[in-house]
Amino acid sequence: MLLIFLLIATAGFAAEATPAVTFNRDVLPILQKNCQSCHRPGELGPMPLLTYQDTRPWAKAIKSAVISRKMPPWFADPKYGHFKNDPRLSAGDLRKIVAWVDTRALEGDAQDRPAPIQWVDGWNIQPDAVFQMPDPFTVPAAEILQYVYVVLPTGFNRDTYVTAAEVRPGSRSALHHAVALVRPAGSQWLKEAKPFVPYIPPAGAGSQPENPRFAPQTLVSYSAGMQAQRFDMDHSAFLIPAGADIVLQLHYVANGKTEVQDQTKIGLTLAPEPPQKVFFSFAALSWDWAIPPGDPNYEGHAELTLRSPVELVFVQSHMHLRGKDMIIRLLYPDGKSDTVLSVPHYDFNWQIIYYLDKPLPLPGGTRVQVTAHWDNSVNNPHNPNPAATVHWGDQSQDEMLSAPLGVIVDRIGSRTAAKAQ
Repeated sequence: MLLIFLLIATAGFAAEATPAVTFNRDVLPILQKNCQSCHRPGELGPMPLLTYQDTRPWAKAIKSAVISRKMPPWFADPKYGHFKNDPRLSAGDLRKIVAWVDTRALEGDAQDRPAPIQWVDGWNIQPDAVFQMPDPFTVPAAEILQYVYVVLPTGFNRDTYVTAAEVRPGSRSALHHAVALVRPAGSQWLKEAKPFVPYIPPAGAGSQPENPRFAPQTLVSYSAGMQAQRFDMDHSAFLIPAGADIVLQLHYVANGKTEVQDQTKIGLTLAPEPPQKVFFSFAALSWDWAIPPGDPNYEGHAELTLRSPVELVFVQSHMHLRGKDMIIRLLYPDGKSDTVLSVPHYDFNWQIIYYLDKPLPLPGGTRVQVTAHWDNSVNNPHNPNPAATVHWGDQSQDEMLSAPLGVIVDRIGSRTAAKAQ
């Protein structure tokens, strides 16, 4: 009897000694690290998760979302690559959230609460320079709009280096996506567009190739799920040449009910001095394909050969509503190969940039090979029209096959290296 009593007493003491999981001590630090960048006022998340009062009504929904791995959103296959912006919860953090919900979702002691993150109002970066459409653009209630371009002169009278950039939409409901491009001085691309005046070019003119010396370079993009973009990976930054313009490419989608006003802006953080390395981006893409009606697993390919050595810093998969999966492989000149990214369950609603843990050196002659599949069947709930033969196009009901890549090169000779890709 004494032994049984001691065992019961010991078990009871252990239970009392194990502190209950609370919001302030256990859950809030996880939300700050993994969730609040989106779940705060003015951001993409549908509800803020900054305080206990914000979070408690959503406790069961949060448990369901993290158990299913729906949140935080991440689509890279963990078998391939390591990424510095991987937001997935650790097994320990997942257990804490589940235990918190299962034990009445207690608030806990206020003294256990970590200091709140001091978010910059309206930004995820602290911009040194902001460029904005001077007047709102009216998105009609019901009309398919071609891409709208707005030229924003930078006024930079010397080469300027950018360490981070962020596009902030004026209306998230109307702006499907935006791309900020840098147009060098002397470029004839969109020469008819007047500064600050929204411009819709003739069909095809917005993407016409030109002399590489004057070709626009993508600076930063915005779409659902995409965060601010960084260029300071390894003593590096993005170059905006003296006299260049920033050109906003805006894709608006009507809601079918009312007109909407949008006044998009872009913020930049600037390097205090020229960096050792310069950032560039380009894409492995293809458009010579046609997806047959009803095909549940149509395969497409794209390939790019690097003529000069670079260091790879990010990869991305881009398709539209029929996108199903994508694999990006590297084939080295010595015959070796590596899978740098696999996205087995592509989701058009989350355009995630996957930043490598550390820059990956790629020798000249490296081939980037992309294999992707589309689901054009009735079983795809996002399919606009399973009866259509689908080609490359700008609208969401069209398709794309593109794998954007971010690389860095030594600043000396960097312009030559950029042209060589």
